[in-house]
Amino acid sequence: MEDITASIVLYNTNIQEVHSITNTLLKSERFKHLYIIDNSPSPISEYSKSQKVSYIFNGKNLGYGIAHNIAIKKAIKENSKYHIVMNTDIEFSTNVLPSIAQYMDTHTDVGQIMPKVSYKDGNTQYLCKLIPNPFDLFVRRFLPSNLFNASRDKFILKESNYNRIMNIPCLSGCFMFLRIDTLKEIGLFDERYFLYMEDFDLTRRIHNKYKTIFYPHCKIVHHERKGSYKKLKLLFYHAINAIKYFNKWGWVFDKERSPINNSITNNYISQENGYKKMTTR
Repeated sequence: MEDITASIVLYNTNIQEVHSITNTLLKSERFKHLYIIDNSPSPISEYSKSQKVSYIFNGKNLGYGIAHNIAIKKAIKENSKYHIVMNTDIEFSTNVLPSIAQYMDTHTDVGQIMPKVSYKDGNTQYLCKLIPNPFDLFVRRFLPSNLFNASRDKFILKESNYNRIMNIPCLSGCFMFLRIDTLKEIGLFDERYFLYMEDFDLTRRIHNKYKTIFYPHCKIVHHERKGSYKKLKLLFYHAINAIKYFNKWGWVFDKERSPINNSITNNYISQENGYKKMTTR
């Protein structure tokens, strides 16, 4: 049974990354089709000519969400069951996709999954997040890392230890394993976001009706670049799209934010701290 599709979006991307992720996908069980959506100024010629790979050159930078939506619409027409939105700068073993798919097969209330993500050295990337407020994003981006550590750690659920399945409202866009029927119901990426925040927005909309799961039993490696920390243009995109996000969901008055965040911290941080106290007595 081949029922998993995937899409990657290119913009002057390292071609070796494209080859690497393509090879992994093609060797994975249940994999059906990869859509390479190229937003670069010039097309690439070096990509797999497999029948399971489609290359779409846009000729201009449409943005991250719009480009992935092109692929998702094609996946819907192909009657795919699951679709993965992913970066090219990730690595994973060929058993990851069927393992996640099997979990979703038996948990029909799950609309999205993100596996455990680590750096190449094995250290965990803390990519599960509470629903952000403007202060969260400002602190994480602009202030020194040694300030407001408690606030930052709470926002990324660091004390949960990332060692169990959690239902999280904001998951990273580096690897989004999505149920197609869920997307048919709640919609695709909001195309008002050019780059950044579109992953938070989509996960949050899914979370309102389905579980959005962090699944630590499968692991991937992410060569995180943090482009907005290095390039002023990307920082500008991040800021503009953060404004769009808060204009949509609310700056100060976001009626969903506190109830959801309190539930998350009570379930995954308070319980973890309670367990630690019991085991250290």
